[in-house]
Amino acid sequence: MTTVTTDTPVKPQPGIPLETQPRRTKGSALRWLFVAPALVYMLAFFGYPLVRNVIMSFQHYTPQTFFTGKAPFNGFDNWTAVFNNPLFTDSLWHTLVFTVGSLLGQFTLGLMLAVFFARRFRLSGFVRAVLLLPWLVPMVVSSVVWRKLLDQDTGVINTLLMNLHLTDHAVPWLSSPSVALLSAILVNIWVGIPFNMVILYGGLQEIPRELYEAASLDGAGPWRTFRSITLPQLRPVVTVVLVLGFMSTIKILDLILALTGGGPADSTQTLGTVTYQLSFQQLDFGQGAVVGNILILVSAIFAVFYLRANRSDFGQGK
Repeated sequence: MTTVTTDTPVKPQPGIPLETQPRRTKGSALRWLFVAPALVYMLAFFGYPLVRNVIMSFQHYTPQTFFTGKAPFNGFDNWTAVFNNPLFTDSLWHTLVFTVGSLLGQFTLGLMLAVFFARRFRLSGFVRAVLLLPWLVPMVVSSVVWRKLLDQDTGVINTLLMNLHLTDHAVPWLSSPSVALLSAILVNIWVGIPFNMVILYGGLQEIPRELYEAASLDGAGPWRTFRSITLPQLRPVVTVVLVLGFMSTIKILDLILALTGGGPADSTQTLGTVTYQLSFQQLDFGQGAVVGNILILVSAIFAVFYLRANRSDFGQGK
């Protein structure tokens, strides 16, 4: 007895060879399999806390909520209270000044050091390693050390300035509302210089030497070479440095808490310290979530606009 088996023919998709279709489906599934752990991690540790923080900003969330589980919605009461708080307006301005001042100082000095070390000389590796120390030391430790150095009465900085006759009185670095924010900016610049120097130095090493040789043959001077070759070639690296520097500076908390505690007279309060104060000192988690959401929103807007403005550096057309 003969059995005839009839197989249903597979209809090929137009324009795609039949033998490549299963392979393409398998490859697509394999790619998603590799991406899945990262997606799960992002959703669990970034997506869920972000959504939870947004919801909390519309709730009356107090320490009692941890025991009762009740956090009634109060609409925009938290947002109204935050925007009507003069401390929030002042902290927004302080955050802007602190971030812009820190980024300008860190990037400028870091770029100068990177260009300096791009010219090899004896002990250059050792000196670069020493300059990395501020970046390796924990932020709180650096802040405590600088608080001792900047002390108005016993600080080494004031003693040195008066011994050199650069000033005839002790400078109130951390005790004057008009100077404290500047002191915090200077300390943060000192902490951030090594990061900028290392990243920019790495970018300088990737610039082809032939470009500098051609510029030298054409008679270009150091400034013209730097402006026409070094800076354009460094644009992708500069983008990364500024974005990462902005993200780390705008939310900074530990440096200011250890250095000034937000004082004197709230002159060094930033969005980060206000979030901490509302949430963990006044225990108003709803208003603390509002400031935290604003901080996240500002960071996201900066990242999106800056990356879109420089998307050509990443191989995309404008």
